[in-house]
Amino acid sequence: MKMKKYIIWTSLVTVFTFGLSSCADFLDELPDNRTELNPDNVGKILVSAYPTTAICEIGEVSSDNTDAYPNNFSSDRLLEDLYKWESTAEQDQDSPAALWESCYIAISACNQALKAVEDAGNPVSLNAVKGEALVCRAYAHFLLANIFCKAYGTTAKTDLGIPYMKDIETTVSPNYERGTLEDVYKNIESDLLAGVELISDNVYSVPKYHFTKKAAYALAARFYLYYVQPDKSNYDNVIKYADKVLGNNPSTLVRDWASLGELDLDKDILPNSYVSADNNANLLLVSTNSYWGFNVDPYGRGERYAHGPLVAVETCRSNGPWGNYSPAKESNVYYMFPWSNSSSLPTKVMLRKVAEYQEVVDPVAGTINGHIINAAFTTDETLLCRAEAYIMKGAGFYPQAIADLNVWQSAYTRSTTLLTVDAINNYYGNMGYYKPLEPTVKKELHPDFSIADATQENLIHCVLHARRILTLHEGLRWFDIKRYGIVVYRRFISNSGTVSVTDELKADDPRRAIQIPSDVISAGMKPNPRN
Repeated sequence: MKMKKYIIWTSLVTVFTFGLSSCADFLDELPDNRTELNPDNVGKILVSAYPTTAICEIGEVSSDNTDAYPNNFSSDRLLEDLYKWESTAEQDQDSPAALWESCYIAISACNQALKAVEDAGNPVSLNAVKGEALVCRAYAHFLLANIFCKAYGTTAKTDLGIPYMKDIETTVSPNYERGTLEDVYKNIESDLLAGVELISDNVYSVPKYHFTKKAAYALAARFYLYYVQPDKSNYDNVIKYADKVLGNNPSTLVRDWASLGELDLDKDILPNSYVSADNNANLLLVSTNSYWGFNVDPYGRGERYAHGPLVAVETCRSNGPWGNYSPAKESNVYYMFPWSNSSSLPTKVMLRKVAEYQEVVDPVAGTINGHIINAAFTTDETLLCRAEAYIMKGAGFYPQAIADLNVWQSAYTRSTTLLTVDAINNYYGNMGYYKPLEPTVKKELHPDFSIADATQENLIHCVLHARRILTLHEGLRWFDIKRYGIVVYRRFISNSGTVSVTDELKADDPRRAIQIPSDVISAGMKPNPRN
């Protein structure tokens, strides 16, 4: 489905969203937002404050979770452009253009709600609305910054940002400046801190589809993990907000992977359970317009640029300090067992986490719109944010990091042997660095910040390894690629199974910042630089 042409802001007159109370009725269309806002109905506009384009396809296909296969396998132009890190003219669901538009539509909804609250005199009764609007505005800008900008670092004062929209646009063809990445992060922090404590879970009928306090704290934990400061004070904030999510006993809050792994790989039983609003591990669920589910489900689509058997030895079929992958489900170290297509050259090895929900547009013509539900924040991912923060704080905090990694290991794997600093250090220390034709899970790190020594590096390898497995198909690996300056190689697997390297994304490659949409560039906005 083609997205309409747009500029940076979009009136909410044409915005529609989908009800989210369950998988059965999430395609029920809500009324549009043409009603004049007042203190009694202002909260309703915030159903449009969540971007309806996911980062999953952009992040996964751009990252090292994807290889290329022969052109006799299915693909589309967007997948090819993303895989090759090329500027794309595609504006379909899942495209950078769709994400840009979707985020600014969401931001527009936030700004309209905030204006209505301000016009009403900022009454205490609307604190929850104001809090949700501020946190949603921070989140949408955070997504934009991490897709269309470089990773935050020491050059943030001069790196290109994205326009930070705080006001309702009232002029025709306004001019926008991108500003700097540092400006964007400061604004995100300001909105986030102002909004998070105003949020009230009591105002939501379906809390998991809104920023509850815990979901907002999880956003804060991830934000501060990325917002690296010279004195590393950001890591204290990661821990502070992750603590608010996880409490004193995180093992009771992470996902029950053992039960999930027992569910049938066929149909949508497993992915529906993964995104259940009844699951305490899910902190924020977002319904998005997407065909990504076709690419990571048992469909004959998305097979040319895919997560196949070769890359799977680094992810869901990898060995780790927690034990070894086995092709026999009952002896596999991971509770989640991957599905694979059975072609003569298998190209898809998938964990069943993303279901494709189909909205019938024309039953006669057989046309549909695709949708997925994305678990944008989970307790498991927040746990690994905290583990990474403890590691980055230095040796005195390694015991706390190991404790968090053991919670993850106990939930996600069958291993009963506790991880230790020495075990992790020995495992990754004795492993060779990744080569594209001799792959391992250990990749050279080139972050903008310092790593103290080999032990700290090996602990980082462990948490990156765990997160790569945990968030497979969800797009977050791309952010770790950018933050740690991990080199990505493009590999082509021929019909005979031979592997060749076709491209390389170095640590300083400007293509790490996805190009902003061509329509926005044509309107006069400065594009991301290219070599």
